[in-house]
Amino acid sequence: MISLLRGEVAVRRADHVVILCDSVGYRAAVSAETLRHVPPVGEQVTLHAHLIVRDDALALYGFAAEQERDLFLMLLSVQAVGPKVALAVLSGGPPRELIMAIAAGDAARFQAVPGIGKRTAERIIVELREKVVVRSDGEAADESILASRGSHGDDAAAGTGRGLARAGLIELGYTPGEVDGLLMDAEGESAEELIAHALRLARSGS
Repeated sequence: MISLLRGEVAVRRADHVVILCDSVGYRAAVSAETLRHVPPVGEQVTLHAHLIVRDDALALYGFAAEQERDLFLMLLSVQAVGPKVALAVLSGGPPRELIMAIAAGDAARFQAVPGIGKRTAERIIVELREKVVVRSDGEAADESILASRGSHGDDAAAGTGRGLARAGLIELGYTPGEVDGLLMDAEGESAEELIAHALRLARSGS
């Protein structure tokens, strides 16, 4: 099983790259998110990889982060989600943000992905919501970003729903000021509900 590619970027396309490893070029399909981390042709890169063996082909997929590969494999476990659709999902943002959307039950986020309808989006939420916090090896998956890191204020340390939501949004890259503005208008009791509403407000520009 090919699990890692390290070498020179020989080809860089919108949906795949070719990595030259010891004079052998490996073609790997990639998401738009991974492609953002792939340097120009001629430079060195390291990608995590997953090989899918079929009767008529060997399909190799590359990922900038191990967390993205883990999420890819989880998506493949969902009925009606194949590698092409899984890569389309991963192209929608950083793995941590997608995991947060699953944890928050934000089915609309996945329904917007080409090739995914309402039923499949809801299935992704239902089947993966309990899996995103714990990896397949039983260890914390980069710690759930719903969990308080103990560094975002007294509310987070106290474990309140709004405090946990604030910590989670900051982990997603929003500034404290932006988070306070989003949470001011967000509705919900639990951290999941507050984050889901805040993300919808952020996308709508409200």
